[in-house]
Amino acid sequence: MEPSAIPTFPDDAFARVLCVVAHPDDVEYGASSAVAAWTAAGVEVEYLLLTRGEAGIDTMSPEATAELRVREQVAGSHEVGVSSVEFLQYPDGVLEYSLDMRRDIARAIRRFRPEAVLVGSWDVEFVAGLNQADHRVAGLAALDALRDAGNRWVFPELIDEGLAPWSTRWLLIAGDARPTHGVEVTGPALEAGIRSLEAHAEYLAAIPGHPPARMMITGITALQGRALGVPHAVLFRAFDFQAPPPIALEAMRAAQESE
Repeated sequence: MEPSAIPTFPDDAFARVLCVVAHPDDVEYGASSAVAAWTAAGVEVEYLLLTRGEAGIDTMSPEATAELRVREQVAGSHEVGVSSVEFLQYPDGVLEYSLDMRRDIARAIRRFRPEAVLVGSWDVEFVAGLNQADHRVAGLAALDALRDAGNRWVFPELIDEGLAPWSTRWLLIAGDARPTHGVEVTGPALEAGIRSLEAHAEYLAAIPGHPPARMMITGITALQGRALGVPHAVLFRAFDFQAPPPIALEAMRAAQESE
């Protein structure tokens, strides 16, 4: 097996991770296997979903769909060791970037105080093709809320709620075409991740031609494992806010070379 070209995270990189996504099942397309690896190692993980996925099944009413998808999401979360799942109930399918959304996400960050926030890509085109509108809104709002959470002068009403500023160290982006870090999920973590997607059985059955969960997750993690030099992995683009920006390092090197 080829040596890894992408590093793993340091063992002590984070003790708490908050996953912020738009819909039920968004974490389950690969990233939940990494969540399983983290929780097995003692990392505490919570999920924050902006919607209940009520627009996801054409043959069911939004009310019935929301009830089903919330139930399936909670069951899938339990498979990977996550017991805290919050649903903000923004409207599925028509998410709009807003200050209210940023405030709600910042509130969750200040309350949980994670060292890492995991989001989906906000790019129009990402590793799976053209990105869905809600995914883009959720990712960008979570990015901005991460910074808001650390600034006491942004959303000062959160201070009045007893929520002190909290600066998260890591931003982890799933589905980015430029990964910087990986998590090996070979073995039990992979199996847990497969079960987490399988928990969305009724929703997946309503998607014409959707491949079996085991085939999909095994294939995704096998492809990503190649970059890590292991059988199965989940890749992220990671930003460490305690590290100097890459441009600063390049500028310092350029300055030294010009002396």
